[in-house]
Amino acid sequence: MRLIKLVPADTHFNFTGKRVAAFSLSAAMVFLSVFFLTVRGLNLGIDFRGGTMIDVKFEQAPDIISLRNQLDELNLGEVKIQEFGEPENILIRVQRQEGDEEAQQAAITAAVKEMLGEGPDYRRTEFVGPKVSSELIKAAGWAIGWALLAIMIYIWFRFEWQFGIGAIAALTHDVVTTIGLFAILQLEFNLSTIAAILTIAGYSINDTVVVYDRVRENLRKFKKMALPDLLNQSINQTLARTTMTSVTTLLALLALYFFGGEVIHDFVFAMIWGVFVGTYSSIFVAAPLLIKLKLRRDSGGEGEAENSLP
Repeated sequence: MRLIKLVPADTHFNFTGKRVAAFSLSAAMVFLSVFFLTVRGLNLGIDFRGGTMIDVKFEQAPDIISLRNQLDELNLGEVKIQEFGEPENILIRVQRQEGDEEAQQAAITAAVKEMLGEGPDYRRTEFVGPKVSSELIKAAGWAIGWALLAIMIYIWFRFEWQFGIGAIAALTHDVVTTIGLFAILQLEFNLSTIAAILTIAGYSINDTVVVYDRVRENLRKFKKMALPDLLNQSINQTLARTTMTSVTTLLALLALYFFGGEVIHDFVFAMIWGVFVGTYSSIFVAAPLLIKLKLRRDSGGEGEAENSLP
């Protein structure tokens, strides 16, 4: 049985030689992300802004896709539909509109009833606050900060402090550019998006650690090789694995994007971007940063001579 190889095993690309261009591109991406995030902000969804909830009981289980298409025609912004207890019982959540709570409820309820008719049983209508309050956002920010610090400390002890800073820089790069992409394109930012960002962070740090582990191995084996050449060799040695992981992940994500329905489009879009930017940062940001951080040549510990690796 012949194995499929997307990338040859003996590549010799000069990745570190492009580090100035890569750092410039990354700096531009981060700057644009912060700029648009500051100027335009995020298009917050129901999870952050709150809205009106309508509990509707149908005689028979409705077609969710058809129901969602009908409600989208109302042009009320984000609309979420989910089953509640039974297939015939549906919760409709519409994002917050202009005006006070009572005016919003009256206007949205009237629009929904006009669209769906008087057949269904409209059990209750109420205004619901956002799932993510300001206190929770603050707590989440602290949690993410402590998590990044813990990752840096772990990689510091596992490798060296330069590796920890490089990993956090690449991880921050991926998270900031992903959030910035949502600000630039004004895509809906909700709890699903946050889940995608956390998944991207896990994917990115895993990819970075794989490259760093090979760098550490080569530091033990090549005592006299110049650091840029050693980093290039380490990246090339893990390139086949990185490429195969990225491509197979993208195949699954593309299938979800085109056939998974509109509900998960933004989540999958963020994941697709995250795979690209996470792979890019592991190769062009995390590893080349070790040169800027002046990684010590004895970081890999005692090892064999330079010609010991085949």
